[in-house]
Amino acid sequence: MKNEDTIVALATPAGIGAISIIRVSGYNAISIADGLFSAKNNKSINLMPSHTVSLGLIKEKKRTIDEVLLTVFKSPKSYTGEDVIEISCHASFYIQKEIIALFIRHGCRAAEPGEFTLRAFSNGKIDLSQAEAVADLISSENAASHKIALQQMRGGFSSEIKNLREELVKFASLIELELDFSEEDVLFADRKEFEILLLKISKAVNSLINSFSTGNVIKNGIPVSIVGAPNVGKSTLLNSLFNEDKAIVSNIPGTTRDTIEDELIIEGVKFRFIDTAGIRKTNDQVESIGIKKTMQKITESNVILLIIDASKISQIDQNDILKNIDDSIKISENTKYLIVLNKIDLISEKKSFEFLFEHKTVKISAKSGLGINELKSELLDVVRLSKLDNNDTIITNARHYNALLDVSKCIKMIQKGLGNNISGDLLAIDIREALDNLGRITGEITSDELLGNIFSSFCIGK
Repeated sequence: MKNEDTIVALATPAGIGAISIIRVSGYNAISIADGLFSAKNNKSINLMPSHTVSLGLIKEKKRTIDEVLLTVFKSPKSYTGEDVIEISCHASFYIQKEIIALFIRHGCRAAEPGEFTLRAFSNGKIDLSQAEAVADLISSENAASHKIALQQMRGGFSSEIKNLREELVKFASLIELELDFSEEDVLFADRKEFEILLLKISKAVNSLINSFSTGNVIKNGIPVSIVGAPNVGKSTLLNSLFNEDKAIVSNIPGTTRDTIEDELIIEGVKFRFIDTAGIRKTNDQVESIGIKKTMQKITESNVILLIIDASKISQIDQNDILKNIDDSIKISENTKYLIVLNKIDLISEKKSFEFLFEHKTVKISAKSGLGINELKSELLDVVRLSKLDNNDTIITNARHYNALLDVSKCIKMIQKGLGNNISGDLLAIDIREALDNLGRITGEITSDELLGNIFSSFCIGK
């Protein structure tokens, strides 16, 4: 990608609509647009102040293509840091194509995927983690993922990484200085202060690493498996949650043979509900495959709703129920559980559920909808998104996560080296590696291959 080129692309989705925006960026953006735009007030674009809008016509000689609004953003006060023109035109395929083709004929070239944001990064308008947050913001599907992406795009995560890196750089420079005076055996870096700093960095890095499990499920949705014996109301619960018939409901045991999945937003958080085949012993080959899939989904889920038919609980099967809970926990130790007592509306007498009190339990009637709102509240409580409520930094990007894991390893090596009183030149190697890994996150340390991989996933026009 050559930054001396002036680029053009459609910045809004292709298709017929009311308005489309065509974006132009580069050294010649204003001069090219000036030759193709005729303002109603006859004012040249060159004379327009930055961040102003003008009504006029896009023309090629005597041929008028469209009446548009043209906005000017002059360097360096623009998204890319270059001169930028944005044209709001009528959104027909023909008009979009003709305006873009016109600009290309007059010196622009078609932008590559993510090239506008890449130029913003190259020109120091944003760092690499902020650039990646732009893509996350565009693809955000719920309030939680939107909030995280917006925080990262505004530099919350970047500033935290930069602060850690700056503090480490100060000590790194003192260690490097010691190497210049190695013959005098002088220590410039206070080892005790360095140990305190390393503990602080280690704590901050580990907190970010631990946030990834939360960030990843917020970004991609929290998988919730609905499991239990046949005919306890799993499919009815799925239908009740979505207020529509997602799954077939029948009194015949084993009706659900395969997993059924769908997504639901609860108070801004995306949950991916999975209705599974009833767990029981069976000789039916197809049903056995469904049960096998159920066990697989349990291991992949963050939350399991274990559905129990409250109307049929007797003293005899209480032990079996507890055994099923224990067996499920053994399958996936890190998964969170919620016991759901269904068909509570069928119980006329007061029934004791004391044997379940040590487990998180909610009573519902999937058929009537009783307790469904309470179940949703319990789900939000089970996933505990307190970090999101407290505006703590949460990472959602696997590249950032892997880089932080590498930083953590380096910090441990430095701490071990300090404990063993190793020489400054060996300490410096691990410190440089830690700095490089922190720099990889914000783009201070990067490569053309990395940039290509990141920005190729962006849409054209962004």
